Amino acid sequence: MLADALLKLWRESGYMALDWKALVMIVLACVLIYLAIAKKFEPLLLLPIAFGMLLANLPLTGIMKEPLGSSEAGGLLYYLYQGVKLGIYPSLIFLGIGAMTDFGPLIARPSNLIIGAGAQFGIAIAFVTAIALGFLPGEAASIGIIGGADGPTAIYLTTKLAPNLLAPISIAAYSYMALIPLIQPPLMKLLTTKKEREIVMEQSRKVSKLEKICFPLIVSIVCILLLPSVAPLIGMLMLGNLFRESGVTERLSETVQNALINIVTIFLGVTVGATAQGSAFLKPETIKIILLGLLAFMFSTVGGLLIAKIMSFLSGGKINPLIGSAGVSAVPMAARVAQVEGQKANPRNYLLMHAMGPNVAGVIGSAVAAGILLSLFGK
Repeated sequence: MLADALLKLWRESGYMALDWKALVMIVLACVLIYLAIAKKFEPLLLLPIAFGMLLANLPLTGIMKEPLGSSEAGGLLYYLYQGVKLGIYPSLIFLGIGAMTDFGPLIARPSNLIIGAGAQFGIAIAFVTAIALGFLPGEAASIGIIGGADGPTAIYLTTKLAPNLLAPISIAAYSYMALIPLIQPPLMKLLTTKKEREIVMEQSRKVSKLEKICFPLIVSIVCILLLPSVAPLIGMLMLGNLFRESGVTERLSETVQNALINIVTIFLGVTVGATAQGSAFLKPETIKIILLGLLAFMFSTVGGLLIAKIMSFLSGGKINPLIGSAGVSAVPMAARVAQVEGQKANPRNYLLMHAMGPNVAGVIGSAVAAGILLSLFGK
């Protein structure tokens, strides 16, 4: 009797249902967990994404199972995933980013918007290349947005245009964001001279409180009237910043910056990771997406650097071209990389706040690019 019970338990366990695809995904999840913990590669998102991937590939859990009408409930992560599918989590992440970010450097030097626009160059390159490789326009647009180095925007656009590619695109987007300190410096050194990297920029003008309050209002009106589909992202980004700058909503600002964004990050990461099930993830298209994402990210960095070089030349050497690399949307990591590389060339260089201008412009630019793509290829 005991032997029969043990045999039945073994036959009904997940071990009997394991296949090679699930095993590969479990190993990959463990590798990502290692990178998040040991190497600190974007751990706040990579760790929940990797653990969600682990849970979804353990057989028979039903953790992502869809409900069968009213007779049987779905899995826990299926219900949490609705926040991704409906575009709720990415918009709430933008609310937190807006509350945490000082738009002052961008307001002080509006020309940074040009750098932010130039840093979307990789999106176009990856889009065209993806079309040439046989991807549908909506899929190519979703792949291209990886070049904006903005995880929430990539997830938001992909859920609208290519939900079948959500797992590889989101994992590629956040992986390249985490690898910014490795990917960008060689490109920065290749495209700038030592003399350019040594340029010490003058302190930006002081931005008034009135300007900081008016800026999110103006951007919301202008961008959303032009691209109504981008309202959830731009609207939440600017609302968060208004909480920060108004001076009358400290409690709301603190909640959005800390408790809310932390909770949403957990739900977003775990449920996005849970979409990476072996049967759907281990396909040739995944390799193409990862390579195209790297191409997009590299060309976005190149676009920002080249625009900044032109601006440096036109300004008579008053702008350090390194800040162009921060035109991608990874706030504030890309700005920190520009600061580190600037100080390597000249210990008197303090580029962080100067680089935050293009960095914030990149956030707006990637959201606008997503709105354009959604308008062109959305249903």
